[in-house]
Amino acid sequence: MVLEKISVKNKKRKLNLIVNKCTFFGKIRGLMFRRRENAKILLFEFKKPKRYAIHSFFVFFPFLVIWLDDRNNVLEWTLVYPWKFRVSPRKKFYKIVEIPKNKKFLPIIKLLVGD
Repeated sequence: MVLEKISVKNKKRKLNLIVNKCTFFGKIRGLMFRRRENAKILLFEFKKPKRYAIHSFFVFFPFLVIWLDDRNNVLEWTLVYPWKFRVSPRKKFYKIVEIPKNKKFLPIIKLLVGD
């Protein structure tokens, strides 16, 4: 994984995040089998617009998933709980950001989506 800094733009807010850009195998693993307090923010990038569904099997804590367009504008977001079979966006996206809901990143989640 490679560290990268991105700016995520919501309707009224712009937030700079330091993310771990996932490789091919990182995209497959995502947050699975990671410990809540050690988990990092993950970035999944795609060359063409996609509409993949994700799951939270073997992710033992909630996390925020944000779907972004090619300019890092927020298209959709949702809080995902453990063992969800399918979570999918309504629109096509270029990037996914997964933010673990832990002590370190809880303030970021509250800034982006509220309580």
